Order: sequence, then C-alpha cells, then structure tokens
Amino acid sequence: MKHGKKYLEAEKKLDRDKHYALDEAIKLVKDMAFAKFDETVEVSVSLNIKKSHSIRETFVLPHQFTGEKKILVFAKGEKADEARAAGATFVGDEDLVQKVKDGWLDFDVCIATPDMMKDVGRLGQVLGRRGLMPNPRTKTVTNDIKEAVAELKRGRVEFRADKGGVVHLGVGKVSMDNGAVAENIRTFIAELLRKKPADLKGEFVKSIYICSAMGPGVCLDQAPFMG
Repeated sequence: MKHGKKYLEAEKKLDRDKHYALDEAIKLVKDMAFAKFDETVEVSVSLNIKKSHSIRETFVLPHQFTGEKKILVFAKGEKADEARAAGATFVGDEDLVQKVKDGWLDFDVCIATPDMMKDVGRLGQVLGRRGLMPNPRTKTVTNDIKEAVAELKRGRVEFRADKGGVVHLGVGKVSMDNGAVAENIRTFIAELLRKKPADLKGEFVKSIYICSAMGPGVCLDQAPFMG
C-alpha cells in the first residue's frame, strides 16, 4: 500500500521492532496524527481463532466519544411507552416497519421486542446490509427496553472478528485525555479476552495495534493485558 508524504514523515517517529507500553503508545499515536480533523483512535487485535469460532460482543466504554445515536425501537403498547420514556428517538410498530421498508433510514441503531421480530424480519435485506438488524446476541432484541436504550445512550459499542480473525474498534479521539483513551482500551481488551473459545489451544491474542484513523499502527506490549 502506497502512503502519502505526511504518513511517511509520521512513521519516522515509530520503531517497528518495538512493543510499546500502552501509555507510551497512546502518546506516540497522538504525536503521529497529522489529519486536520480530530482522528479516531483505533485498536486492531489479531486473534488465533478457527473459522468456526464466533467472536462478537457488545459493551459500554467508560468514556464516550461519539455523538448521541438516533435510536429506533420497534415495540407496541407498554413497551412502546417504556421506549419513549427511556428517550428513544423513534418508536413504532407496523407503521414504522413499513416506513423503513419504503426506504427511510434516518437512525443509527434498532431495538425490537421479541414479539415484533416477525414483522421486523421482513426488513432483512434493508437492515441486514447496513448491520442494523436487531439481534439477541447484541442485546437489540429484548423486552428490557429501558436498559437497552440506556446502554446505547451511554455509548454501548459492538465488536466482532472479521473473516481474517481481526477485531477492530474505535476507542477514542486524538483530542481525548490520554488516561480516558487508555481506560477505554483496557476495558475493550478485557471484554475481548472473556470471549476466548473454551476449545482454543494456544494463545488467543496474536498481536494488538493502535493507531489514529490516518496514522501508522503502533504494536502494543501484550503482557500487561494478559494478567
């Protein structure tokens, strides 16, 4: 991959053979950030897993760094009232299903009560392509609407391993306090380690890198995370 002049200049500050301590790595990532916008700090973890292993989880980062999400809730009756009281942006049942089916997509995340999934399931092609389909595994198919909306408003995020066994997650902004970024990273790694498959032999994590959205990746020393 060919990189631009600013990237190559930033890369001169990096020792490719070194595994950096977390605090040092965060400082370096920020020092190498060169974009004119406030870049996202990203973590990439390469895992030693089989194709049969499913690594996917949702959790709340200690320090939120994105704008508030537009939350859509498919629910009826009391559960719809619960969603409105919890602060959901949009709430409805069949009318909202039809609106989405007609092409309306002005929302960031969907929640549905289990009884609504028969209707919501018809939106598979529309929502599935955008990663918006409610799913029990991501706690977006639930009867506990109040808690689901509250977690999303607090900044609940999702991670999953891609086909190459790598998990990517944004954990902060270059403008954030270093300690807040570090706490988000530690929380993420701890959540990820809990997903180690029971039948896995050998090390679960092969490598951990952090970078800004546009900058070079910095390899982390894994030892402190492994406990």
